[in-house]
Amino acid sequence: MRAWCSVGHYLQGVDVIGRVGRYASMFGKNHLFLVDSFVCQMLGEGLYGAYPSLDGCTYRTLTFEGEISRKSISRLSNEAGGEFDVIVAVGGGKVIDVAKMVAAQSGAALVVCPTIAATDAPTSAMSILYSDEGEMNEIVLHVKNPDLVLVDSKVIAGAPTRFLSAGIGDALSTYYEGESNWKTGHANYVWCQSEQAVGTAAGRAIARACMETLERDGRAAVKACEQSTVTPALENVIEANILMSGIGFENVGCSLAHGLGNAMTVLPDGEKSMHGERVGFSTLSLMIAEDYPSEEVERVARFCRDCGVPTTFSELSLAPNDDDLRKVAQAAMQAESWGASPVRLCDAEVVDILKATDALGRRIAQE
Repeated sequence: MRAWCSVGHYLQGVDVIGRVGRYASMFGKNHLFLVDSFVCQMLGEGLYGAYPSLDGCTYRTLTFEGEISRKSISRLSNEAGGEFDVIVAVGGGKVIDVAKMVAAQSGAALVVCPTIAATDAPTSAMSILYSDEGEMNEIVLHVKNPDLVLVDSKVIAGAPTRFLSAGIGDALSTYYEGESNWKTGHANYVWCQSEQAVGTAAGRAIARACMETLERDGRAAVKACEQSTVTPALENVIEANILMSGIGFENVGCSLAHGLGNAMTVLPDGEKSMHGERVGFSTLSLMIAEDYPSEEVERVARFCRDCGVPTTFSELSLAPNDDDLRKVAQAAMQAESWGASPVRLCDAEVVDILKATDALGRRIAQE
């Protein structure tokens, strides 16, 4: 069985976040904003500018800080109560994933306003949960995707460039992991009760378009973001990072890159790097493991370096020994996504592949 899912509506452009109340009112009258404290300081009352003209609409705001754990979700749900029919999540991946959990529990509509383009979480029907200590330990698939994702390009351009670069690393994996799944017929992430389904040709086409957009516009987009300037190249990469990668990964599935990237959180310094940074590095590991042509691996590694995606352990704030790498390998091999790859590896081979990725990155950095 083939299966497809996608976000209900997607809007992207300069200054659209100021109209979030008007857009949210299409789904209900009582709005609960879930934001992080930094977003409150950054956007201020401008976030609520449309409400005086919205007859009958109300809003209130809760801030979220900390880890996405079952404990924090329960606490936030209790604080939220039940007097809302639309949840508006404003911020990064953590507050977005928490909002998905609260929306799923309450049955409320969900509007997502990402303030960074660091991951493809905004459009997906998935939440990644962690332990209170920060180690990833659960993937939750929801029945439906967000009703609306609203992306303000000016806000994204004003964020530190590192976030955009991390998003490029995450989005880059979409095509290569999709190819792994296509070769093996592995299940994707579309919720269909207890059944499993494989990806569609449409999903595979979007994954390829994501990669092609990044390779064409990634370098120029990073330069524009460094100047906090919105350009067509930056708009294209924002769409690739958030929409194309988001639709792509759900519909074609993940593989070794996410298995390895997520497994790095078992190391004491694993959380010093961002999700997309770890996944970008691990995309190169996937390509080495699956024996892509050396010329293609080199080309993608140079692209990563030009766009600020880590290609070495040191750029991930890691200095792992072989025991550390074995821990990563063993954790990665327990991931559901590991079975999507057409290659079968033991932990010693995974250690060698991670070391080969680091060696490639260091050589390119010295040239």
